[in-house]
Amino acid sequence: MKQSELIADLKARTNEVISQAEVFKNLSDEQLNAKPSPVSWSVLECLEHLNLYGDFYLPEIEGRIINAKKTKSDPNFKSGWFGEKTVQDMLPKNGAVRKMKTFKDKNPIHSSLNISVIDRFLKQQQGMLRLLDLAASVDMGNVKTKITLPLITFKLGTTFRFVVYHNQRHIWQANNVVNRK
Repeated sequence: MKQSELIADLKARTNEVISQAEVFKNLSDEQLNAKPSPVSWSVLECLEHLNLYGDFYLPEIEGRIINAKKTKSDPNFKSGWFGEKTVQDMLPKNGAVRKMKTFKDKNPIHSSLNISVIDRFLKQQQGMLRLLDLAASVDMGNVKTKITLPLITFKLGTTFRFVVYHNQRHIWQANNVVNRK
């Protein structure tokens, strides 16, 4: 796929995440903090988890773009095998997500949270859109980024896909909390 097509897809996905997160602002504090079970996350905990990841990934991505060699072409982009498997595992399939453990420092369970979590998330998503625009000037297959797993790097395009798909995963989860019967 052309890099420009990847960027357009990721921007569309991010705009959809923004739209869905804005709906959460209409919910009561009780709805935002409700949990299906004591070990599940509330809507706000889902978003705070994404904020914690955003705190790592947004500066990492921005620094790599700023320091990358600029390109005027629109190269093809393809993730490597491990990166592709990782990003595909993020998205819900057949109405379910693959269970994964989260790092302790990225787990907001039992945190005291309020609606400001949503505002912070929305601000991060606006930052993501800005970074996607900036990414058009670099070869996202040649630029490497750190990820939260030590000693592993991803291509910039794979990192963008991971973060955006991860956002979609937990927005899906938050919607399930709201819509549970």
